[in-house]
Amino acid sequence: MPFEKVQPEKVSQAVVRQIELLVLKGVLRPGERLPSERELADRMGVSRPSLREAVSELQESGLLETRAGSGVFVADFMGSAFSPGLIKLFASHDDAVFDYIAFRRDMEGLAAERAAYFGSDTDLSVIDTIFQKMEAAHSKRSTSDEATLDAEFHMAIIEASHNVVMLHMMRSMFQLLREGVFYNRQQLFKQRTTRTSLLDQHRAINAAIQSRDPNAARQAVEAHMNYVERTMADLKKAEINEVVARKKFEHETARG
Repeated sequence: MPFEKVQPEKVSQAVVRQIELLVLKGVLRPGERLPSERELADRMGVSRPSLREAVSELQESGLLETRAGSGVFVADFMGSAFSPGLIKLFASHDDAVFDYIAFRRDMEGLAAERAAYFGSDTDLSVIDTIFQKMEAAHSKRSTSDEATLDAEFHMAIIEASHNVVMLHMMRSMFQLLREGVFYNRQQLFKQRTTRTSLLDQHRAINAAIQSRDPNAARQAVEAHMNYVERTMADLKKAEINEVVARKKFEHETARG
């Protein structure tokens, strides 16, 4: 018979499984500092030796890392999805920008659809709270805050989709966006008309998700990403035109 005696689980293994699950579900984020050993042991109701054993195992697996004088952190593995060489290629070729936008349109459309269907009431409250912060930043004309909140808004939707593969994949992609690998998000907020259009688009996405309308949520995301694509194309064209204009100006100046 295919049965074996049940072995009681070591306390340290229960700690390992709990921390692994928190990282997998996106509750603990890459680079996040864990509480002190004493506080964490108290919170989890385990002895400090058991906790040390679990942390040691998680460090060996690469999930946690110790920083001298700072404590224990979730390993910062966000950039590991792409090699440095590939990231350099992304940054140096305009085609990657539009492939990235197309990828986001498909993935985030699905995420919004899932968020409207699977997201908990708390998930939706998080999304709505971030949108309200976007409105406040817009009224203050804070383009840097708007750009930051824009990324947080989209990540909150992805988190609300409750698909752990999509979550970690898109977190990695958004990290590259924050680093300016694909494009500088603040470029999109340079003109007031663009800023207002973007806010309206995020309002439509939020409204569809809050109404728990999966189809409307996907369509709102797709419309938003189509707008981003057109705007980026216009910006790229303007950059090319400016290069040509400068050459003409330099030539005319040299001619006297």
